[in-house]
Amino acid sequence: MAHADDALADAQVPDAEDGRGEVRWGLRAWLMLVVVCGAFSLDALDNIMVGIATPQIKAHFDMSTSAAQWVVSAYVLGFGGFLLLGGRLSDLVGRRRVFVAGLLLLALGSLGGGTATTGVVVVLGRLVMGIGAALTAPAALSIVIGTFPEGPQRNRALGIYTACGAVGYSIGVVVGGSLTQASWRWTFMLSVPVALAAIAGALRLVPRDPARESGERHYDAAGAVTVTAAMLLLVYAIVQAPGHGWAAGRTLGLFALAVLLLAAFAAVETRSPQPLLRLGLLRNKSLVGASLIAAAILGTYMSYQFVGSLYLQSYRGWSPLEMAFAFLPVGLMILFFAPRAGRLLGRTGVHWMIFGGMLAYTVAFLLFLRIGADSSYWSVILPSMVLIGGGFPFAFTAANVQATNGVAESEQGLAAGILQTGYQVGAAVVLAVVTVRMGDQDTGQARTVSGYHQGTWAIVVVAAFSALAAAVTAVAARVRAKGAARAAADSPQAGAGEERSASAASAGGSAS
Repeated sequence: MAHADDALADAQVPDAEDGRGEVRWGLRAWLMLVVVCGAFSLDALDNIMVGIATPQIKAHFDMSTSAAQWVVSAYVLGFGGFLLLGGRLSDLVGRRRVFVAGLLLLALGSLGGGTATTGVVVVLGRLVMGIGAALTAPAALSIVIGTFPEGPQRNRALGIYTACGAVGYSIGVVVGGSLTQASWRWTFMLSVPVALAAIAGALRLVPRDPARESGERHYDAAGAVTVTAAMLLLVYAIVQAPGHGWAAGRTLGLFALAVLLLAAFAAVETRSPQPLLRLGLLRNKSLVGASLIAAAILGTYMSYQFVGSLYLQSYRGWSPLEMAFAFLPVGLMILFFAPRAGRLLGRTGVHWMIFGGMLAYTVAFLLFLRIGADSSYWSVILPSMVLIGGGFPFAFTAANVQATNGVAESEQGLAAGILQTGYQVGAAVVLAVVTVRMGDQDTGQARTVSGYHQGTWAIVVVAAFSALAAAVTAVAARVRAKGAARAAADSPQAGAGEERSASAASAGGSAS
C-alpha cells in the first residue's frame, strides 16, 4: 500500500490534455475508479439478481408469498435504514475504512444467503447485504467526489460512476436470469469473489484515510440510534403498506412512530456538540432538490422494470432469460451515454440535464402504455427501453453533481448518504404506489392489460412532475444567472472574474 496515496495525485492532476481540452488521468486513478465503481455496480447487481431468483427461492423453501417478499424487502430495509448512518460514518471514521467494511458485510451476507438451509437465513443474509450496501454506496460516492476536483474532472468521473451503477441495475436482469436457470444460489455466491477482489483493490488503490487526532472523534450515539430506528421503521412501513393498506391502523401507527423518532433525532442533533447530521445541511436547496429528483429517477425506473417484468413473464409467458434479454437495450444505452454525460453537463447545466432525462422517461412510459395482449416487442416495447436507457444517465449524473457541489469536504459522505436515501426511499414509495394501482392479484398470476396500464400511468405522473420541476428550476437558475451578470456588468468594480463566475453559475445550473 506504499503508493496508495498516489491515486489522489494522479486523479487531481491530469497527465495531459487532448485536442478538445479534455483531461486524461493516470493509470492508478483509472484503476481506483474501476474498484469504486465496481462496488457500486455490485450493490445494484445484487438487488436485481436476487429479485429475479425470488420465485425459485420461494419454491425451494416452500415459503408463503408474504414470507418470500422479504427476500427483496430485507435488502431494501437494511439499505434504506442504515444509509444516513453509513454516510456519516464515512466522514467520521474514514471513507476507505467504511468502504472496505461494507464490502466485507456484502461478502458475508452473500455467503450466508448462498449456503442457507432455511428461508429465514436467506432473509437474514439479504438484510446483512443491505447494511453492507448502505456503507459502500455513500462511501464510494464520497471517494469519487473527494478524489476528483469539482468541475469537468468530477463530472466525467461521476458519468463513469453512473454508467457502472445503472448498468448493474440493467444487466442484473440478464445475469440473474442466466444464473437462476442453473441455481438460485449462484445469484448470491457470485458476489463473494467480486466483493473480496474489490476489498483487495481498495486497500491497494484508494487513498488512505487521513490520520485523526483522538480529540476529533465524536460519535453521536443517540443520534445514530434514533435516525437509524426511524429510517428502519419508515422503510418497513412503506414496504408493508400495500399488503396491510395505507390507511390501516398498523400502517398509520408505524408512520407515526417513525415521525416521532425523527422528531427525537432532530432534538438530539440540536443539542449535540458534534451532531451526526448538521440540520443546517437540510437547508441546502441543491442537496434536498437533488434527493427528491433521485427519488423520482430510481422510483420510476424500478417501477417500470417491475411492471415490464410482470407483463412479459406473467402475462406474455416469457421465460426469465427471455425477459432479461428484452431489458438488455437499457443497459447498453446507459453504457454508451453515461461516460458522455459529464461533458454535456458543463454545457447545459444540471437542471436542464435532469429535465432532458425525465422528459425522455415520461415519453418512454407513455409509449409503454401501448402494450396489449400480443404487442410487438420491436415496435411497442423496444422504443421505451431505448428512451429510458438514454434518459437515465443524464438525469442520474446531474442529480449526483447537483447534490454534492458546494458541500464541505467534511460532510461529503453525509451528503452522499442523504442522496442515496432519496434513491432508496423513492424506489420503495413509487413501487408501492404502482403496486396498489395495478391491483391486488397475486403477482404470479396473469393480470389484465388494464392493470398494467394503471400502474404505468402512476409512473408517468411521477416522471412528468419531476420533469416539470426540473424545467422550472432551470429557468429560474438561468434568470438568476443573467441578473447576476447584468449586475456585475453595471458595477464599476465589476471585473472579468465576476462575469466568468456568473457564467459558470449558469452553466452549472445554479446549485441553489
